Amino acid sequence: MYPEYMVAPIREDLTSAGFEQLMTSEEVEQALKTEGTVLLAVNSVCGCAASKARPALKMAVAAGDKTPTKLVTVFAGMEQDAVAKAREHMLPYPPSSPSIALFKDGELVHMIERYHIEGNELHRIVDNLKGAFEAYC
Repeated sequence: MYPEYMVAPIREDLTSAGFEQLMTSEEVEQALKTEGTVLLAVNSVCGCAASKARPALKMAVAAGDKTPTKLVTVFAGMEQDAVAKAREHMLPYPPSSPSIALFKDGELVHMIERYHIEGNELHRIVDNLKGAFEAYC
């Protein structure tokens, strides 16, 4: 686990953009039961989260005509139960952080794993998300 003072500004990067920080496995379960679409971001302290994942999430949500009903995030390396519960819902995809999942009516419909983020250009990640929003939101 990281010191909270270190992750607080990283959390705020998404929460200030409208993402709800989920702290418990119960909060994850409740959020993913939402009717409609839920965008779940597994946030991280790594460089690709800072340079690509979080900016792409914010840009896609701000630019899209269609957007998810609910925006939520969990923080890898911090709230272990919440992250574990989120990752259960992302199966069969292996755990990775950062990662981004889109759920519709509780079912996983779109997944962006770390390798899609780390080795990709920012605009391609944004386009990927916007395409998923168009298809499912």
